[in-house]
Amino acid sequence: MTPSAPGPHARRIRVGVVQLAMRPMSGPEEFFEHASFFLEAMAGYGADFVCFPEYVNAPLMAPWKTEGATAAIRNLAELTAPTLDFFSREAVARRINIITGSLPVIEGDRLYNAVYLCRRDGTMEEQRKIHATPSEESEWQMSGGDRLRVFETDSGKIGILICYDVEFPELGRLLADEGLQILFVPFCTDTASGFHRVRYCAQARAIENECYVVAAGSVGNLPGVANMDFQFARSAVFSPSDYDFPENAIVTEAPAGLETALIADLDLKRLEILHHRGSVRNLRQRRTDLYDLNWRKGSE
Repeated sequence: MTPSAPGPHARRIRVGVVQLAMRPMSGPEEFFEHASFFLEAMAGYGADFVCFPEYVNAPLMAPWKTEGATAAIRNLAELTAPTLDFFSREAVARRINIITGSLPVIEGDRLYNAVYLCRRDGTMEEQRKIHATPSEESEWQMSGGDRLRVFETDSGKIGILICYDVEFPELGRLLADEGLQILFVPFCTDTASGFHRVRYCAQARAIENECYVVAAGSVGNLPGVANMDFQFARSAVFSPSDYDFPENAIVTEAPAGLETALIADLDLKRLEILHHRGSVRNLRQRRTDLYDLNWRKGSE
């Protein structure tokens, strides 16, 4: 089933953001039960989307912590298929589009970090992290993906940039060129400085690309799980900066360090007005006679 283009009913949409606490869990069923709580709540609020953080099921690595970091993340990848099945079923049952948060994926012998869009019509799409961080490369031998695209949904055109990827402005602009309306940024940062890098870059992407940005992070700690010791976040929804939007370009934000959720209503019509009548017009007034930006490989 192909999702229809967003109609007038979808001009105002509701997003939910889960700021998830990382803590040891007994197994997949406990994780599913925990995620179900938030999905049920978001569905009760009538959310069109819900976004989870990067490495959403990282607590499940704990049983393999003695095997080393690389073995632990590859063992976690064995749980990706049942986790995706869970999210896909929940998306249909709850009538909500789910941005799963990231999950490790093995293809051939390579390890990737991927987020999935589980649509409420039962279809699914994948976005892999383009830029693996230095710690992901050294601790987990993780590779970067090579595809970037905008996804059509029943509630607008969306893109996904995973944590570090939002720090590369070229990616946001490439998505904007394809009609991006909402950019989802699942992230996982251990320090306040790391969080602020993601936060300020996410807010910049909203302003320069005239779109909404939904950033979902994790909090808490995972004793003994390599590369996941601490998490610091203040999840938020950002907007462009102009007359029709909050003066600080922040729609809503969560308190730091607390497991919680956010709900925000986003007016897509305001983006259309901004594109044509904004006090500044970052997309329309680019000097393409002087500079250009191209994707060199396999983007759909």
